This record gives sequence, C-alpha cells and structure tokens, in this order.
Amino acid sequence: MSDEIKNTEVKQENKTIEISDRYNPNEVENKIYTWWEKSGHFKSSDQSHKPPFSIILPPPNVTGFLHMGHALDHTIQDLLIRWKRMQGYNVMWLPGTDHAGIATQTVVEKELKKQNITRHQLGRQAFVEKVWEWKHQYGNRIYNQMRRLGDSCDWDRACFTLDEGVSKAVKKVFVSLYKKNWIYRGKRLVNWSGPLETAISDLEVEHKQVKGALYHIKYELTDKSGFLIVATTRPETMLGDSALCVHPEDERYKHLVGKTALIPLINRPIKVIADTYVDKQFGSGVVKITPAHDFNDYKIGVTHKLDFINILTKKCELNENTGPYQGLKVSEARKKIVEELKLQNLLEKEEPYVHSVGHCSRSGAVVEPFLSEQWFVKTENLSTPAKRVVESGTIRFSPESWTKVYLHWMNIIEDWCISRQLWWGHRIPAWFCDDCGHITVTEGDLQHCEKCNSQKVHQDEDVLDTWFSSALWPFSTMGWPNETETQKTFYPTTYLVTGHDIIFFWVARMIMMGLEFKRDVPFRTVYIHGLVRDSQGRKMSKSLGNSIDPVEMIEKHGADALRFTFLAHLFSGKDLKFSEQRLEGYRNFMNKIWNATRYGLSHLHDFAVPTEGAKALPSKAHISIYDQWILSKLQQAQKTVDEALEQERFSDAATCLYQFIWNDFCDWYIEFSKPILSAGPSEDRKATQLILAQVLNRMLRLLHPFCPFITEELYQKLPIKNSACIIDQYPTILNDRELLDLASVNAAKEIDLIKEVITAIRNIRGENRISPAEKLKIRLAVNDEKTQKIIGENKSTIQSIARVEITSIGDAGNISKCAVNTATTADFQAKVIIPLEGLVDFDEEIKRITKTIEKLTKDIGILTGKLSNEKFLSHAEEDVIENDKILLEQSKIQIQSLQEALLRFQN
Repeated sequence: MSDEIKNTEVKQENKTIEISDRYNPNEVENKIYTWWEKSGHFKSSDQSHKPPFSIILPPPNVTGFLHMGHALDHTIQDLLIRWKRMQGYNVMWLPGTDHAGIATQTVVEKELKKQNITRHQLGRQAFVEKVWEWKHQYGNRIYNQMRRLGDSCDWDRACFTLDEGVSKAVKKVFVSLYKKNWIYRGKRLVNWSGPLETAISDLEVEHKQVKGALYHIKYELTDKSGFLIVATTRPETMLGDSALCVHPEDERYKHLVGKTALIPLINRPIKVIADTYVDKQFGSGVVKITPAHDFNDYKIGVTHKLDFINILTKKCELNENTGPYQGLKVSEARKKIVEELKLQNLLEKEEPYVHSVGHCSRSGAVVEPFLSEQWFVKTENLSTPAKRVVESGTIRFSPESWTKVYLHWMNIIEDWCISRQLWWGHRIPAWFCDDCGHITVTEGDLQHCEKCNSQKVHQDEDVLDTWFSSALWPFSTMGWPNETETQKTFYPTTYLVTGHDIIFFWVARMIMMGLEFKRDVPFRTVYIHGLVRDSQGRKMSKSLGNSIDPVEMIEKHGADALRFTFLAHLFSGKDLKFSEQRLEGYRNFMNKIWNATRYGLSHLHDFAVPTEGAKALPSKAHISIYDQWILSKLQQAQKTVDEALEQERFSDAATCLYQFIWNDFCDWYIEFSKPILSAGPSEDRKATQLILAQVLNRMLRLLHPFCPFITEELYQKLPIKNSACIIDQYPTILNDRELLDLASVNAAKEIDLIKEVITAIRNIRGENRISPAEKLKIRLAVNDEKTQKIIGENKSTIQSIARVEITSIGDAGNISKCAVNTATTADFQAKVIIPLEGLVDFDEEIKRITKTIEKLTKDIGILTGKLSNEKFLSHAEEDVIENDKILLEQSKIQIQSLQEALLRFQN
C-alpha cells in the first residue's frame, strides 16, 4: 500500500471522518469497551425467542491477576461468545470469581504480618471481616483486567463463590450428601502444609526436582541374626515405621517373614511382612512401611492392619511419639538422625539422589503426608453416572483424546477430602454436641443437639475445599436450589473451556454434582486447551524469569494483537509457544487492517450509501474481473472460517482470515482496483466502490470475534453498517448468497494467474537485486491460447503493478543471460523471462550462485542425516520434523533452480 493515504480525511454523506495514520489501541480499546457495556450489548435474557448459548467462566481466584493462561482461556471463550451472538443466539457468558480459601487467607495474613498481627490474635470473626474488606477493595481487579482483554461477559450476572445464593446451594448439597451417607468424617492420610496448618489438594502441590540423598539404613533383626538394609530419602520417618516389607516370592527373605526387627536409635520392634507391592528388583528388596506418612504405605497399613503412628504436629514439627526428637523441625530431625546413625554404625551408605518433592504452592514448604481427622465425599456412587455420560457422548471432550484421560481418572477415583483447616471459606455445616458427642448436620444455625437436646453445641471449625463450591458453579450461579428461568433457559451450558490440568479437580466434580442435583449434565462440550509456554517451550515461572504479563502486552501491542496471537497458534489441545516477536507481527497485522480500511474509505468519499445497506448489489454488467475475483476469495474465506469455527479449528479460521485480509485484500485487490477507483465518475467506478464497501463490511464482521476492538472502531466509520459490529450478523455463504453470486470461479482462476506472474517478476527482481523502480522489459512464454488471452486482457495491470513492459506473449525464445521464473496455478502456467544484460554483473552472479549451491548442498546433507536418524525422529516434536521435511524439499527445488540459472548465465 502506498504512502498516498497518510492523514487522509474520508468524506461520507457530507461528513468528514478523520482517521489517524496509525492505529493506537490505547486510544480505542477503553472507549469502545465502555460504549459496548453502556449499550447493553453483553446482556442476555432469561426469556427469549432466540436459541440459547451459554458459557460459565471458570472463576479465577479473587486474589489473582490475569496471567497468560487466563488470557488464552478467556480469548477462546470470548471468540465463541461473540461469534454466537453475531449468529443471533441469546448468549450468556456468566463471569465470577473464586474465594480461593488458601490463597486469599495467605494474602491477608501476609498483610497483617506487616503490622505484626496474626489471625489468631484477631480471632476468627474479626479476621474473616478483614478478608471481606480486602475482597471489597481488590476483588474487582481481575474483572477490570478481563475488560482490557475484551471479555464480553454479562456483568450483571457476576457471581462470587461466597455469595449468599451460592452459600445456600453449598449447604444444601452438603446436607443432602451427608444424609445419603455419601459424606463422612474419618481419619485418613492427606497432603499437609505445615506453615498453613491445613490439608491441601493435589493441585496445590508443586513437584520440584530436589538434590537430596538416599540413605541406606540398617535394621537389626531382634534375634541378632543379621541386618536388613532399607533405602529412604526421609530417614526421620523411620520413627513412625510399623513394619518392614518384602515380596512374598523373594527367596532372600522368605524365611524372615513373621520375624521382627528393631527400628534404629529407638529400638522399637516391628514385624517383617510380605506384600506384592514390593519390587524385589529395586534396591535391597526391603522397604520400610510408615502408614501415617506415606500414601502407598497407608494402603499397606490398612491391608495388614498395622499401627498408624503419627510423628508430626500440625506445624510439621516432630511430636511426642518421637522421644528425644520432639520439637525439632523435619529438616533438623533428619540431620540429627543421620548423624546418630553414623555414630552407631547403622548407616550402610549415603549417596546423592535427585528426586521429585512436593511443595505447597502457597507457602513453599515441603508437603508432608499427614494423618488427620477430615471430611470426605464418597465418590463411588457419584462417579458411575459421570463416566456413563462421557462414554455415551452426552458430554463431548474436544480434542477427543482427553476422553480417555477423563475415563482413566474416573476409574481410579478415590474419596475426596473436602475439609480445610482454614477460616476463610464455606464453614462446614456440622455441629458437635459437647455433652453426648453427636454430630448434627443442618443447613441452618443449630441451637441444640438433635439427639440429646443439649444447648452445648459448637460448629465445626473447618471450611470446605474451594473445589466443593466450584463443583456446583454451573447451577449455583443460576439460582439453584430455587427453580429459576435462568436455569430453564441456560442449563445445561453449551461449552466449558478450560485447561487440561483441572479435568479431574473441577470438570469431573461438576459433572458428578450436576448429575446428582440437576439430573442433567452441566455442559455439552468440554473444550480443552494446552498451556501457554515461552518461545523455547518451557513452562512460565517466576524462578525461570520467563513469565509474561498479558496486561503489559496489551498496553504495548493492544488486546486484538494478543488475542490473534493466541488464536492463530491454537492447535488441537497442544501447548502454545508464545513469543513477543510473534505478537509484534500480529500488531503489524492490526496496522495493515487499519491502513487498508483508511485507504478504502479514502476512495469512498463520494460514495452514495444505498438504502439497502449490506444487501445492496451493483449491476453485474459494471463490476470488474477484479471485483469478481475478490468476491470469490471472500466466498472461500467465509466457507473456510464457518467450517473451522463449527469444528473448533480456531487456528485454521484465524489463518484463513489473515491470508484473506493481508494477501487477497490488502496486497492484491487494493492494487487491482486502484486504476478504476482513481478514474473519473463512471458506472464501473460506482460498482467497484460498492464492492469495496461491501467487502470492507464483511471483512470487519468476519474478524470481529477474533479482534473485537479494531473491528468495531473501523466498522463505525464504514458507509455500510448497522448500529454495532458486535451485534451485526456474522457473514456466511448462506446469508451472503446474493452478493457472492456475483463472484466468478473463472475470474478467480484468471486473476490468480496474473498474481503469480507479478509475483514471479518480483521474485526475479529480488533474487537479482534489481531495484523495484527499474522498469524492465520482459517476455511471457505460454503454451496455449487460453493463457495467452488471459495475459493479453490483463497486460496493462501486469505492466502497471510490476513496472515492466511486456515485449511479447508467446514463445520463450533465447533464454541465455536471462532470468526465468515460472508462474503456475492449478489451471495455467506461464514463464516470465527477463533479459539481464546491463542489469547484473554475470561474473559476480555466477560466484554468488555457486556459493549458494554449495551451502544448500551442505544443508541438504544435514537435513537428510537428521531425517534418517531414528533417535531424532523418536524424540523430536512433530512440527519440528515436519518443518525439516518441508525445508529439505524447498532446498532441493531451490538448488535445481539455481543450477538452471547457472547454465543460462554461463552460456
């Protein structure tokens, strides 16, 4: 596009519209979003003649900031929401935030610590009030960041997991499950965070590779007949050992089963037992069993009815069961025990050992398996129907491969620990009687024991796991347990969009709860996307220093560029590699759209806006072959985008739009249509103006769900438009049939050839370093009359755009000292021949080509070697292998072309 359109003032209907020469997202985005929101364009209706389409936003933590995972997740949802809104659906996107028990309590405790205050000094009620104060002050922060991204949520429906209505639903579900004996209280092993003094979920455990040691400890048999050697990374846990275990078929130890050995240092006798759990090939074939501090050992402890000896306090310090080590921290106890084992010659050896250790994601402390009294949900009866609805296809996972993962998890599901030793959250609705010990579970506040009528009752101090309230999110946000119009219209929801890391923690539990309490699935489709990684494929983390703030990216490059970066590289559930360089490329795309629209509007200053608006059609007799060509390309784009969106191939849709806008419209149609638009008034010019206006209208509407801000801003400046792009109709080949009937398949084929001829000329200029300003004399060699006719009819266009003079169309003639490039389409072929004498130094060109051939030969050897290497093929990513294959083929074609050029230049 030329610079002639800078600072253009566009006149329409006697109005002058000023459009700046550069797109500035910061000037546009906030203004547009505020206008959308005030205009009520995000609102849905509980009663409507339109078909419903609904998504429940996975609620981000109220403590949180928008991170790259959120940005990807929300971009996909907003794409679906905007697309369906434009298709005429009654669209509801319900936003909300999660109270995030541990995360929020931790944040507020840190704030109090700055004032040298602990929550225990404040007391429970005062502390909870402090957390609510924090929530009211900072809780909407992430909502504002979501607005920056363009999330078109129905904000009037926003929910919080501790809202009164949600709390009512939580209590009802707890009581209902308890009455069915599907919730129970028991002593079991859980993940425990010492600093937080609470059980935590598996999702809150971060596994890190730690350089530790493997300690080989000697357990003496009580009959003094020898020692058994046991290897462990946690020698302090031997204080809670209940047995030593060997494989029942291990000939080395069969005779020892039933005998006893002494725990080193404390000399407590424990039995030697046999279980097939032991791998007799690993280490010495003897393992220590500590049922109260290891999840695998816990199961063996239950099977063999062993003692469960807890050696830790709630702060993860050693307790009264550890004798002289009481009061020590785990790390201190480990150090002291190892020293004493060495002194007593009970440490066979110590060797360096790198292993994965779970750490609490909130406190950073090592997570300890800890035996404690907790509340659990029995999952057996809930999980069976939750499996069936996925097996039957009632719920569909996309990509389908996640179906197997879900069903595998559901087949090995265990009871769910739902209690947390926190103050912030849904307090468990269970009361204990101080007189008779009876537990009363009820939705309301309890005044007296239901069994003995005593008034000495107190509520359980624990709160529910955050995932418990989140499991009810699809219906608790719609007014359940009351019957509401919202539920009738929007439940089940249409889509759930989420990452694969919470399929088990959240998706499965929503399905179980939805089926139990609504007797229907919570959603029809679960769309699973990958993680956002850095450009090297590494997980983003503070420790690596590679985390990227999406809000910062929006401020630098605009929300539309960020959204399009995600959508253009979203491949079927795979992780997405993000780079700012790629983002800058899409920022350039936004500028391209801006400038192309400005240019188009500059040629519509005298355009008479038709009363038919988007349905207006020019006379077929006056539209040019280039108009027919761009309509054909628009038709292809609409068909491809519609099919791709329907099949959730979002990157295919984005790529198609990119190619249509950048290549077909900006790079070619604008150039093709310039002579017509720049000519004086005529019926042909009016026809092309109308086609230009209609294509601009469709282009912005097609792109809107992907890039909402720039499209709305430009749409408002179009001569043909409705009130807002956000609620205009999404273009398809069905609703645009009359306009697209003006397209011509033959015109598309012919102009594609002209494009290829001009491209071939430009390539010759580039390869031979000939200035674009140099007017060249060229020959076009063709083998058939049809091709000759097409080129003849478009000769002036080729000469104008490519800055050439076509001296002949027909035979190739003598090609010595000529550059030759072939323009090929599916239907036609023509050779571009440019005599180079006087334009290049042939000796220098021969040297350059020879050097390039040598390099390409070397590259081909390397690529061939890689692609025949089984180790490379088995370890490299698919896209890397595919790119290498493409590069190899391209290199072979290039070397052949250079060898042919060398022959021509040497003659």
